[in-house]
Amino acid sequence: MRLGARYRRIRKRPRGIPSPQLYAYKTQKLQELETLYAKGEINLFYGDESHVCTEGYVPYGWQFPGENIYIPSERAKRLNIFGMTSRDNSFEGFCTSEPIDATKIADFLEQLSFGLDKKTFVVLDNASVHRNTIIRQRRPIWEKRGLFIFYIPPYSPHLNIIETLWRVMKGKWIRPQDYTCADTLFYATNRVLAAIGKGLRINYAHNAA
Repeated sequence: MRLGARYRRIRKRPRGIPSPQLYAYKTQKLQELETLYAKGEINLFYGDESHVCTEGYVPYGWQFPGENIYIPSERAKRLNIFGMTSRDNSFEGFCTSEPIDATKIADFLEQLSFGLDKKTFVVLDNASVHRNTIIRQRRPIWEKRGLFIFYIPPYSPHLNIIETLWRVMKGKWIRPQDYTCADTLFYATNRVLAAIGKGLRINYAHNAA
């Protein structure tokens, strides 16, 4: 008997609910930034952290009859990523085996602020690492150089298109066999990140709303 259900990926969703008033205000402002970006008047990046880990992100893979594919058991190794992408698939970011803290993000944005060709907005969520004291202290300096941070409303990850990039990167561009050891996984990750906007592209069709 068919029940009408479909086999689909189960997504994580934040526990909280954004304030309707704040959500409406922020989405309107974000849409205004999108319009300016579409006209070529500003740069608009969406940023966030992610990571890859040797402890099996991909639990299933295609195997031929009689073939068994194994991922060796070892202490998990992790590569942390801070990345920013635009709707035209421009990508900026860095990778590290160390935890990503506010100092690393601030240093990255500091370097970015020196080479801007127009006003540049970076969309971030409200994680504490994005609102740390060092970020707050440097924002006025960055804004004088043309770099601005725009915070999306709490509990609204769907407004950040880089979540789509991380999902496609881990679920499609990085292959199951790349997880066999840390060296191959980290090499594959860096290869994928370098190819974004060149050989690898995403059609970010959905609007920020």
